[in-house]
Amino acid sequence: MAEREPVINDFQIMIATVNGSGSQTANTVILRSLFRMGIPVNGKNIFPSNIQGLPTWFTIRLSKNGYIARLEDYHILVAMNEQTIADDLANLSSGGVCLYPEEWAINRSRDDVIYYPLPVKALVDASEAPVTLKSYVANMVYVGALATLLNISLDEIEFSLNFHFGGKAKPVNLNMSIVRTAYEWTQDHLAKADPYLVEPMDRTEGMLLLDGNSAAAMGAVFGGVSVVAWYPITPSTSLVDSTREYLQHLRTDKETGKATYAVIQAEDEIGAIGMVIGAGWAGARAMTATSGPGISLMTEFTGLAYYAEVPAVIFNVQRMGPSTGLPTRTSQGDIISTYFLGHGDTKHVMLLAGSLEEAFEFGWRAFDLAERLQTPVFVMLDLDLGMNLWMGKVFEYPDEPMDRGKVVTAEDIERAGKFARYEDVDGDGIGYRSLPGTDHPLSAWFARGTGHNEKAVYSERPEDWLANMHRLNVKFDTARELVPQPEVNLANGAKIGIIAYGTSDACVIEGRDRLKEQGVETSYLRLRALPLNDVTRDFIAAHDRIYVVEANGDGQMAKILHMEYPELAGRVHSLAYSDGLPLTARWLTTSLLEQER
Repeated sequence: MAEREPVINDFQIMIATVNGSGSQTANTVILRSLFRMGIPVNGKNIFPSNIQGLPTWFTIRLSKNGYIARLEDYHILVAMNEQTIADDLANLSSGGVCLYPEEWAINRSRDDVIYYPLPVKALVDASEAPVTLKSYVANMVYVGALATLLNISLDEIEFSLNFHFGGKAKPVNLNMSIVRTAYEWTQDHLAKADPYLVEPMDRTEGMLLLDGNSAAAMGAVFGGVSVVAWYPITPSTSLVDSTREYLQHLRTDKETGKATYAVIQAEDEIGAIGMVIGAGWAGARAMTATSGPGISLMTEFTGLAYYAEVPAVIFNVQRMGPSTGLPTRTSQGDIISTYFLGHGDTKHVMLLAGSLEEAFEFGWRAFDLAERLQTPVFVMLDLDLGMNLWMGKVFEYPDEPMDRGKVVTAEDIERAGKFARYEDVDGDGIGYRSLPGTDHPLSAWFARGTGHNEKAVYSERPEDWLANMHRLNVKFDTARELVPQPEVNLANGAKIGIIAYGTSDACVIEGRDRLKEQGVETSYLRLRALPLNDVTRDFIAAHDRIYVVEANGDGQMAKILHMEYPELAGRVHSLAYSDGLPLTARWLTTSLLEQER
């Protein structure tokens, strides 16, 4: 094979293993080590929805230019699953590298691939690892081999192991001993024939590496959450697990040792959202976290909270549907179902997180919006953001006091001489509410899901129903200006505009650069919330064609744009794709250019 120019900090590694084999430790250690070397990276775990035994893949993308979207190609294959190695090899890029256990009799028919056999079994057998741990620490062999071949700092690998094991010396030393043994063996026995290398950079200074569920959980704690009710469901479970951990650390009374919060696992999602609504009615900041199937079970209670106007925060970490679908694959498939969740005329406020920073920010801001608007607020993540490791800037402490909304006290009611729970005093569609225990005879009100008038009195009169629904529409219009606004990037003279949201942003950023290289200028609007306002309308009106990029099969956000702006619907075209994997810049570029022909 002809000698090639070095490829430095700009390639993708695919690690193929068996689920439950302990590979996650090895993979995250590599990822974190590269990150600490200052190299922009992104890691994506593709795993099955079972406990162990089925294939799993972990991709690590290095990009000196800072791109974090998934690549369709991989250049280095670490083949640790004998059942998938034939397919994994077939999909390896030409000129790529394959590391594999030397004891496997693999088909090396591809002459455009560089093979590095590793004595995995021999190195592990010679180690001091207990028999019960040998299969788990075997993955450290490829960590050491990659460290040699790519020039990854052993100091950073040791730091990353310490980080992973919380500084516990015994597991760190055990794993590091195998890393060093494999590192030295590779130095002595393998002649490097590939062009892939890493070099230190300074592109990650002041940044952190975290999963989106943890970021959202931290945001919720900073937002003052005190009640969490939930039922386990992939991929949202870790969001609640992280919330509990942060609350234990930050919300335990130092004098009494007692928790100043409640985290409750309900019997199902229906029970969970019921508890959240009850806590919100009582004045607590309450939340739940779930995914598509759980959202479906919460439909009726969510409608109650919408119509009774009770604040609640629901994190929806979207997974692949329909139905229970593919629980461990990613999707943006709950946009329409969540937006209109309920029975009859309901529309909900939705925050569309696309980064660690937004997962954190929306994690606390959702509580302010829920109480300001007195309504359920959904924070929309997806499995890719929620469960994978992303780079992000250090989070900014909320720069504004908590917004409890329109809450009246006994003194307020006494001064006014009256209290009508659903009266629109200020013209913004939002009534004033009192909290249970307010010491005034006029403060009580029924939180009705049935028809009611402005005094919260049961009513089936058509005029009362129409008046209430009109006021709720006014409130929704108020929300249009309160929610996080879109980010707009206009290109001079561009006739094409792209609209995206959530994690689709990563492929759009890279895709726009690729399109520009081909002479196609595009403007870009990134949605951050629903409902929409004139910023989005004006963006659509300013371009001949709009392409809405999203990871679902039906083009759900494109349909919402058609409904919101029917007079502009002819300009809005869907670029939707959903195979359970994050969108790629190659797909976006190819698909857009095909529609432009």
